[in-house]
Amino acid sequence: MAQKIGFVSTRFAGTDGVSLEAAKWAQVLSDDGHKCFWYSGRSDRDPAISFCVPEAYFGDPENMWISERIWGRQHRDKVISERIRTLADYLKATLYRFVGAYEIDLLIPQNALTIPMHVPLGLAITEFLAETQLPAIAHHHDFFWERTRFSITAVKDHLDAAFPPSLPNIRHAVINSSAQTALAFRRGLGSTLVPNVFEFESPPPQPDDYGADFRQQIGLADDDILVLQPTRIVPRKGIEHTIKLVGMLKNPRYKVVISHDAGDEGYTYRDLLMTLAKEEGVDLRCIAERVSEERQTDAQGNKCYTLWDIYPHADLVTFPSLYEGFGNALMEAFYFKKPVLINRYSVFVEDIEPKGFRVISIDGFVPKETVEDVKKLMADTEAQQAMVEHNYALAKQHYGYTGLRATLRSLMQSLPS
Repeated sequence: MAQKIGFVSTRFAGTDGVSLEAAKWAQVLSDDGHKCFWYSGRSDRDPAISFCVPEAYFGDPENMWISERIWGRQHRDKVISERIRTLADYLKATLYRFVGAYEIDLLIPQNALTIPMHVPLGLAITEFLAETQLPAIAHHHDFFWERTRFSITAVKDHLDAAFPPSLPNIRHAVINSSAQTALAFRRGLGSTLVPNVFEFESPPPQPDDYGADFRQQIGLADDDILVLQPTRIVPRKGIEHTIKLVGMLKNPRYKVVISHDAGDEGYTYRDLLMTLAKEEGVDLRCIAERVSEERQTDAQGNKCYTLWDIYPHADLVTFPSLYEGFGNALMEAFYFKKPVLINRYSVFVEDIEPKGFRVISIDGFVPKETVEDVKKLMADTEAQQAMVEHNYALAKQHYGYTGLRATLRSLMQSLPS
């Protein structure tokens, strides 16, 4: 039977993993006949089906004031407790209004009961679900115990209560098996493994005229070898390995292109990478100002491209991350049928690699053998084609919408009526 489903998070906007995966879940659920609605502090969803509460955004001034006083210390003043309580009560009231306005049958908190970027919102959702017994599927992307910044806290009581809560009307979904094990060990909670997905059932769109001049626009020649690093510039992405690899190739035709900027994590790491590239003699191009969520022209009249415009131009995609909750960029590379070099981060080793994907891999450093493997693969178009077709077929089998649809149906059937 068709249901009205409410997605809840601090933000549904942009290209962060939570926003992207929530949209995929909503698409699959909508295709099954359900109607989806959105509650968040920031939103780029259709206003007609959205309930935007600015105070629910993790960057809201009141939440920022609270966050500055509850991390890195073990004691909180009474006034902090009072302000947490006040904001949580307000947000709980807005959840009642959201559910009432759209007659929601099922709630899907997206990471809001997982990582405590907004403690009052987590408490509000938990109390709302305890009071109403509304069925819920809590989709967990990254738990607080996976982040060092949350290890010392003045709100352990709230973390124990709401991140995540243990309630009979909630089913828990995690994106990797390590998180599944940790959730059972730390909270005694069972969960369903629901990896991030991609619509492999529909092949990627063919390049069109808009994206055809991307190489020329960023100053690359037709015979240059474009090594795409499709991530933000943050230390856990291990981008120094990409630079080291290209430096060891000793071929000026290889150009490293990084699609995104550092964001809110500062520019120290980016400056380090620029220095390393200069020392290694690597042509490194950070093109974040030319990459946008949609095609548009910037203030200077330059064309901005989406990642979908850029992927077809890549000759090799590098993904040397030290840690990932899953690895959306890896799935994107498989989707666009590109050869991949990957650092064997733990989730890849445990969940993805056993499926049989063919990639060039490293283990924390770039050996000479890997350099030779890259040279050989880049010179053999038939080997590249066999590799990417194999990976696409495997990804469609294990990480497509068909599998997600079956899992969501099972989760919904398991909920109390």
